[in-house]
Amino acid sequence: MKVLANLKLIGISTLLVAGLTACDKPGPAETAGKKLDQTVEDAGQKIGEATDKATMKMAEQSHSVGVSVDDTEITAKVKAAIFAEPGLKTLQISVDTVNGVVTLSGSVDTQQNSNSAKALAGAVAGVKDVDNKLALKPIK
Repeated sequence: MKVLANLKLIGISTLLVAGLTACDKPGPAETAGKKLDQTVEDAGQKIGEATDKATMKMAEQSHSVGVSVDDTEITAKVKAAIFAEPGLKTLQISVDTVNGVVTLSGSVDTQQNSNSAKALAGAVAGVKDVDNKLALKPIK
């Protein structure tokens, strides 16, 4: 919002300077008026373009932050689901989420636990896919 206020202030200042400059020039008042109108129109276009660029930049940044928050939330929910599962909570399973894709890594003692962890992760809202990189522990 400060960017937009600064752009407006710059635009208004430019208009005032241009108006005063146009009025100081000798010649018919009509010519000065036309020059002033043209200057106002040009300044308005430039202010509009700058405002559009600033708005787009802010939208891009807010979208980027939104994705990060969503991924963090997904990771937390997947970890909670795995920890709540009695057979999985004692295992070392790492969870990472990027753009809604969850990657499970670490080790499990059975293929059934690997499948359960993948199913739990896939059931969390917002998960687009699950990359199951869980390794089976060797039997001793």
